[in-house]
Amino acid sequence: MLRYLDSDNFGTSDLGWLNSHFHFSFAGYYNPDNIQFGVLRVMNDDLVMPGTGFDTHPHQDMEIISYVVDGELSHKDSMGSEQTLTRGQVQYMSAGTGVTHSEYNHGKDMLHFFQIWIFPDKNGHTPNYGDFRFDWNDRKDKWMKIASGDGNSEFPIQIHQDVHVYATEVSAGNSQSFTVEKGRQAYLALVEGNATVNGIPMKSRDGMEITEEAITIEAEKDAHFLLIEMKKLK
Repeated sequence: MLRYLDSDNFGTSDLGWLNSHFHFSFAGYYNPDNIQFGVLRVMNDDLVMPGTGFDTHPHQDMEIISYVVDGELSHKDSMGSEQTLTRGQVQYMSAGTGVTHSEYNHGKDMLHFFQIWIFPDKNGHTPNYGDFRFDWNDRKDKWMKIASGDGNSEFPIQIHQDVHVYATEVSAGNSQSFTVEKGRQAYLALVEGNATVNGIPMKSRDGMEITEEAITIEAEKDAHFLLIEMKKLK
């Protein structure tokens, strides 16, 4: 089953320094029919002006992934972590029993990044932070796993949930497939470009819910996607 989500119908916010598109209910946008998809609670597409950002604030019992599309994302938290990430790089924070952090754009250009919040498998995990500077070419015309809950200690970003997060850039004129197996579901977000998915046209910022179905992406021009695959909730 597929459900196409037109970004023209998403919740939005424009605070001047921050422009956001909300795939799910968040902040001032509330839609009782669009609270979450499985354990995926937040998918925010954020643009942050240079010299601004999110002041120190708390989180608890949430798995948080930040994916940088363009610009510089500077992170600092109460665990002592302090890093700056750029295009295609990923950071992860397990808020667990409680953590505070800030996120700023100290660069000269607009920061474009995705905030992804996932419910953990249980509350009360020890807070944790990690990041990884993935090679951009590793997602060219293939699915590159950027976070996983498979328990593989060799994989750089492990989360506390039965979820796999992928990024890909399908080159113009090429196609790429993904199968969502029985008992599984996935959320697909088109970050940049244009494509069709099983014949359904998608533009930048659109989304799609996929349940127990195979998809084929056909890129009209280079199409950059994020995909969050997870166990289907009953």
